[in-house]
Amino acid sequence: MIGVFIVDDDFMVAKVHSGFVAALDGFEVVGSASTGGDAIQDIQRLRPDLVLLDVYLPDMTGLDVLRQLRAAGSPSDVIVISAARDVDSIKSALHGGVLHYLVKPFGRRTFEARLRDYAALRGRLQELDEVGQEDVDRLFGGTNATTPAVPVTPKGISPETLELVRGALTDAGAEGLSATECSERTGLARVSARRYLEQLVADQQADVRQRYGTAGRPERRFTLRAGRRPV
Repeated sequence: MIGVFIVDDDFMVAKVHSGFVAALDGFEVVGSASTGGDAIQDIQRLRPDLVLLDVYLPDMTGLDVLRQLRAAGSPSDVIVISAARDVDSIKSALHGGVLHYLVKPFGRRTFEARLRDYAALRGRLQELDEVGQEDVDRLFGGTNATTPAVPVTPKGISPETLELVRGALTDAGAEGLSATECSERTGLARVSARRYLEQLVADQQADVRQRYGTAGRPERRFTLRAGRRPV
């Protein structure tokens, strides 16, 4: 198993990424941190195989974390996952030896593709005792997978949170979820859960129906359409 440590100051983003990692065969989440100081201590203690590192942290930047880990001789590989788009951040990440730099927002398929690329790279290295130039070219020549396009979502709709809500609907099955139940399962505010559920309906990935109880207003329940996957 490839142990993954997640560093992100946004609880919901860290939760989404943890779910993505846990769903991939051969990967497991071994820990997470929301500050740079905690990340450095925990990574040195746990020695994960891979760190998913955000740049914007409350006490220091993720790039500061990267520099301190490298100075301490940490063997963990690093993929930066951040909304930071400035060239200086990307240069600093490259100088720190990161394997990849994912710019938020991105879709689940892009995230999974990068982790599978990483697993494939580890597998190739483990198979080799000695390398020739052809082997080196394959290892350093970039990824083999084609990066899927980032899904286009309306302003204010996060692709990662949309996937979190979609996952909750998948788990609910034919019974579906109300906005309140979705809020409880995902940790989103009820109004946010309803907005994302309605977005899935607008995208024709989900259906909504009224369920009438014995008293009071009818309840709106959302169910995932069978066989529908995000484009």
